[in-house]
Amino acid sequence: MANAQVGDKISFKRDGNSLEGVVTGVRENSVMVQYGMSKDKDEPLITIVNHKNYKITK
Repeated sequence: MANAQVGDKISFKRDGNSLEGVVTGVRENSVMVQYGMSKDKDEPLITIVNHKNYKITK
């Protein structure tokens, strides 16, 4: 399985929900993903996803 690179779109599951986001950082075992904007604040929603737990989308 190929690891995502910065700028790739990926899909992943969080709390039982399927989400999509854009990779903003890559580490040895995981990627940092921006997947939306906070409703309360004007800040991006960011999470860390292990390489085993996402799929690269086109």
